Amino acid sequence: MFVEPWETEAGPVELAAVAQAADRLGFVYVACCDHVAIPRRLAGPMGATWYDPVSTLGYLAALTTRTRLLSHVAVAPLRHPLLSAKQYATLDRLSGGRLVLGVGAGHVQEEFETLGVDFHRRGEILTETITALDAALTDEYPVHEGPRFPFRDLAVSPRPVQSPRPPIWVGGSAPAAVRRAAAQAEGWLSQGDTLETLPAQLELIRTTRERAGREGGFVVNAIAPPLYVGEPGWEIGRRSVSGKPDALAELLRKYVAVGVTHLQLRPRSRDLAEYLAQLELIATDVLPLV
Repeated sequence: MFVEPWETEAGPVELAAVAQAADRLGFVYVACCDHVAIPRRLAGPMGATWYDPVSTLGYLAALTTRTRLLSHVAVAPLRHPLLSAKQYATLDRLSGGRLVLGVGAGHVQEEFETLGVDFHRRGEILTETITALDAALTDEYPVHEGPRFPFRDLAVSPRPVQSPRPPIWVGGSAPAAVRRAAAQAEGWLSQGDTLETLPAQLELIRTTRERAGREGGFVVNAIAPPLYVGEPGWEIGRRSVSGKPDALAELLRKYVAVGVTHLQLRPRSRDLAEYLAQLELIATDVLPLV
């Protein structure tokens, strides 16, 4: 549902062009999702091509200077946390400290079964994995007692640039995922929440953080409807929103009003040139009004 027809044939050239435009225009982050393998039954609705986030964000790191690099989301239960810590600490080092580690539980059962991971226990595996990642990204000789992934007296280096470690954001909109983000992470990646459902989620985050004794800032990401600045002159779909910059800004301000700190923005487009033009209009004409 998030792919334009032209994007199905896009590759490294298009990825580079979009990331460099986002970097130049001041967008906070670019993101890459994570799937190891897609079963045949889902290849139609999901597509079979999913770029590896570590490789892709590493490639984009070399082509950009300031935009942050977000895994949205790494399916962390599929991998030992020391392996993930090694990969993402290296990415943070090579990018000059621009990693945001987004993690989630995953949803493709065959992917878990083929890799030998219990799909039905993926939530509790993720909970432990985040604790282990916290240790491995914070200390060169981390200690984690388990039960699944105990380790100690092992150096994990190179170390990330960010101190005490890169931020961890957790994706998912089920209550367990929201509570996990609030209790263990520095941010939450909403999956499909609307302006109507976000207030209840933010209240769950507030109460969970209060009970867990967690203080400090917390990032709330939401996905805005697809946007088109101006009059498209073509069918952009009933869930998309088009119009003048001030009207689009008014919509985005509603997310700010309920407590959202970061918005994921998707311009509708028929080709790369239109995508880049819309990205620039959003950055220069819409966002200054939000």
